Amino acid sequence: MSLEKTNYSLPQAYIEQMKQMLPKDGDAFLQSYTEPRTFGLRANPVKWLTHPDARSRSEKLFQLRPVPWCEEGYYYEESSRPGKHPYHAAGLYYIQEPSAMSAVVLLDPQPGEFILDLAAAPGGKSTHIAGRMRGEGVLISNEIHPQRAKILAENIERMGIPNTIVTQSDPHALVVKFPQAFDRIMLDAPCSGEGMFRKDNDAIKEWSPEHVAMCAARQWDIIQAAVTMLKPGGTIAYSTCTFNHQENEGIIEKWLQHYDQFKLIRMERIWPHHSEGEGHFVAVLQLQEGDSESIASTSSTSRRGKTTRKGGGTRSNEAQTAFTQFEAWMKEFLPGIHLPQGMPLLFGEELYWLPQGNESAVQALRSGETLQGLRIPRAGLHLAHIRKNRIEPAHALAMFCSSSEVAAQSISYDVEDPAAEAYLRGEALLLEGENANLKGWTLVAIDGLPIGFGKASGGQLKNHYPKGLRK
Repeated sequence: MSLEKTNYSLPQAYIEQMKQMLPKDGDAFLQSYTEPRTFGLRANPVKWLTHPDARSRSEKLFQLRPVPWCEEGYYYEESSRPGKHPYHAAGLYYIQEPSAMSAVVLLDPQPGEFILDLAAAPGGKSTHIAGRMRGEGVLISNEIHPQRAKILAENIERMGIPNTIVTQSDPHALVVKFPQAFDRIMLDAPCSGEGMFRKDNDAIKEWSPEHVAMCAARQWDIIQAAVTMLKPGGTIAYSTCTFNHQENEGIIEKWLQHYDQFKLIRMERIWPHHSEGEGHFVAVLQLQEGDSESIASTSSTSRRGKTTRKGGGTRSNEAQTAFTQFEAWMKEFLPGIHLPQGMPLLFGEELYWLPQGNESAVQALRSGETLQGLRIPRAGLHLAHIRKNRIEPAHALAMFCSSSEVAAQSISYDVEDPAAEAYLRGEALLLEGENANLKGWTLVAIDGLPIGFGKASGGQLKNHYPKGLRK
C-alpha cells in the first residue's frame, strides 16, 4: 500500500509541516499512519500489588507486555478489550495510550506532596500521579468543562483514590486560591491533537494551521496562570499529544524568554515511527529558589472565575456531628478501615473527607476555607450520604476499601461467577452458605477487588451498585 494512498485523508499542510520538521525521516513518520495504533493500560499500584491473583489473570487474559518508559504501563492486545472487563470497573487499571504515560514519569510525583493537575480530564495523568503518591499528600485535579470534570471525578472514584480534590475552575481563578502553593504541577495542555490522528478522524477534520496557532495562544494563557501557583524549587511538566514545533519547543522557548526564573530540566519526545506509541511531547521546568516574587508581576492573571458549588462546604459543628454519626456506622460495618489524614467536610447531605498533606497543603487549604467560591465536583473522598440521620455509604468509599480489612462484612465473587456480572447489572443476589448470615451493609468484591456495596437481609443482598454504572 503506497504512502500517498494511505495518507490521502491527512491535510496537505500537515504533511508539509511534518516533512519540514523531519527532513531526514519525514516519510518514515508519515508511513507510521499505515501501521495499527497501539493500546495500553496502566496498573493502579495500590490494587495491582495487593491482588496478585487478579494481576496474574490480567497478564494472561490481556497478553500484557511492559511499556519501557513506565513501570506501571503495559501494552495489551486490542481484541482482549480490558475496558469491558470487571477488573476495569474495580479500578485495577486505567486504559491509557502508552506514550502519554511518559509525562507523569518525568514529573516524578512523590508521596506527601501538594500537586496540581491543571487540565486533568479525563483523568489519565491524575490517576497516574495519585498512584505514585500512594494516598499520601494532596492532589488538586482541575478541569474547566463541566461534563469533562464529571468524567474526571468518576475516574478518580473508580480508582479508589482518597486524596484528590476535583475542581472545575478557570486556571486564573485558581491563582487567587493557591499562590505559590504547589510542589509540582502537571500541565497536559489542550492541543491540536496531531498524535490522535491514527485513532480519531475528528482530530484530523479539526486540524488547520490556524487551529494550531489558536492552541498555542491558549497554552500560553494557561501557562501564565500555572507559573504563579508553583513554589520556589517546584517543577512543572508541560506535555502535549501533538507534534508541531509551535505548540511544543516554541512554547518552551517563549516560556524561558519570558520567565528567566525557570530552568529547563528535561525535554523529550516520543515519535510513533521510533517507539511503540502514538507520540507525546514532555518538558520539565523548575522554578529556581528565591525567584518567585517577580513571577506574579510578569504573569497575566486578570481573568477571574466566579464559579461556586451550590450549598458550599463547611467544617462546622454540623459537619463534625455528621462525621461522628458516620464513625459509629463505620465501627459497625467497616471496622478495619483507616482513613488517611484529613478532616470532615459537608456539602448539603454529602459527607466528604478532605485530605491533608504536607505543611504547605494544610496552609493552602485552610481547613476547607480555600475551597469556598470554587465549583468542587469532588472534595476528597466521598464518605456517605446523610439522609435524615441515616447513613448511606458512598460508592467512592467502597472503591477505597480493602476487602481484606473488612473480611467479616464482605463477600467476594470469582470473576467468572455469574453472580459477579449479575451484581454489575444491578441485580439482587441470593446469599448462600456462610454468607447467608450476613446482615446490613456489606462490601462486595470481585476476586478480592472491592466493587461496591450491598445490603444483606434474610439471605438476600440488595444491590447498591450505582445505577449510572450498571451494565
